[in-house]
Amino acid sequence: MPNIVPNIVVDWNSHLYRQFEDERTRPARDLLARIDLETASLAVDLGCGPGNSTELLVTRFPQATVIGLDTSEDMLKSARARLPGCRFEKADIAAWHPGKSPDLIYANASLQWVGDHERLMPRLFSELAPGGVLAFQMPDNREEPSHRLMRETAAEGPWSQIIGDAAAVRLKVLPLAAYYDMLAPGAAAIEIWRTTYHHPMPSAAAIVNWVRGTGLRPFIDPLSEAQQAAFLSDYEKRIGQAYPPHPDGRLILAFPRIFLVARRKT
Repeated sequence: MPNIVPNIVVDWNSHLYRQFEDERTRPARDLLARIDLETASLAVDLGCGPGNSTELLVTRFPQATVIGLDTSEDMLKSARARLPGCRFEKADIAAWHPGKSPDLIYANASLQWVGDHERLMPRLFSELAPGGVLAFQMPDNREEPSHRLMRETAAEGPWSQIIGDAAAVRLKVLPLAAYYDMLAPGAAAIEIWRTTYHHPMPSAAAIVNWVRGTGLRPFIDPLSEAQQAAFLSDYEKRIGQAYPPHPDGRLILAFPRIFLVARRKT
């Protein structure tokens, strides 16, 4: 999981992330299913996290060299334990350049943490081998209650000055057509789509635990232990109001994501 704002250091937590691993991996599977590559000699997983997405690449391309990249030591430690035969390297996506052109550059919910997409996406696409594929999915949920309420809780509480503009650490994704236009000049084919997943959750606390592993971290990491507890209590109350229970007692977390698969011209 990369960081994009120099003065906000996010300590990603692999244990929290993996509490909802099946739900987080589902979009990664859906993205991989749309990649039209029979074979690959080199595949790179940008922002590999604890290795759940990397494992999918290893299974799909068993003869390939698969490399996972992340900025988080905790995530890399978890990924190495999961896939000891894989290469995992600490690297910042914004500055990364491969030594050899990959056949596949794959990014599951990581590029929204990297700035300047107008430069980033064409650069990543240009790093591919001829006929190679760039495939990514990014959450498009900044305006969902789960994320809007993070900003409201931060702005309205006694911790507002400490947290500052934590929301800036995550980029607002661009319209799908903008990503199409960035890559179309060098592409043989592009597929783009948007999907909203609906995850049944047992409680408001479960939704809070989901986002504590990712989007909530820039908000709570600067706080003391007592401030974190107060922030999370306030935030959980707001979540409970925004996501009322259904007749079976569960809450439905809507989670929109955007997807793109682009093949470079040969």
